[in-house]
Amino acid sequence: MTRLGIAARVGLLGTLLAIVAPVQMVASRRGARLAHRLPLHFHRLFLRLFDIRVTVRGTPPEPGHPTLVLANHVSWLDIPVMASLMPLSFIAKREIASWPVFGFCARLQRCIFLDRTRKAATAEANAEVAERLAGGDAIVLFPEGTTGDGIRLLPFRSSLVGAAQAALAESAHEEIRLQPMAVTYVRRYGLPVTRREMPDIAWYGDMELVPHFLACAKGGPLDVVVTWGAPIPFGRGTDRKRATSGAEAEVRRGLHPR
Repeated sequence: MTRLGIAARVGLLGTLLAIVAPVQMVASRRGARLAHRLPLHFHRLFLRLFDIRVTVRGTPPEPGHPTLVLANHVSWLDIPVMASLMPLSFIAKREIASWPVFGFCARLQRCIFLDRTRKAATAEANAEVAERLAGGDAIVLFPEGTTGDGIRLLPFRSSLVGAAQAALAESAHEEIRLQPMAVTYVRRYGLPVTRREMPDIAWYGDMELVPHFLACAKGGPLDVVVTWGAPIPFGRGTDRKRATSGAEAEVRRGLHPR
């Protein structure tokens, strides 16, 4: 894709965002179903414009059931890929809220921002997670704690799954589900993605966002496989570390689609 083509597509998305953002903000404040549907269609348009094709395997979580999705994290591209599948919100680090454009979009996506350096802020975020789960939302948590290089899976941090325990303590639910999800970037132009090509897709370390976006967009059609693993029941007495380990194993299995 040429720079002109990329600019035209970004311009189209920017225009659409300017139109739907006020509607999304009002719908979110009123708790309307539209607040769940608008981001879904926006992300699907993004994927279509940039030739990103998503194949889904496994069974997604049931609508309305309190679900904490535990997924691997490779790139900023994970967000539109995941959010194109079903209404999802994300637990994100506090810094993202202040990013130009992306912070605004994250708020429209109804993200929950977590400041892990302040205990009080963590308690507030956990209370919001509890409220949202009680309302039947599906919320995505990246238990690696950062993005990886797309080649290997980083260890899952069970401390981040503490949001599930806090959510149960704050709600009337006796159980929620931990839903493993694996995202794998598998082909470009129909050919397997190589290790050499992976840095144009995986966004990690000190990579700058705009140059990485341009490199990714110029690379051509991209095929992604999303694999839903077996859900893990999580109750008040569930061992957090064991549940996290089980989710990590499920995601690891899903990272090698045939």
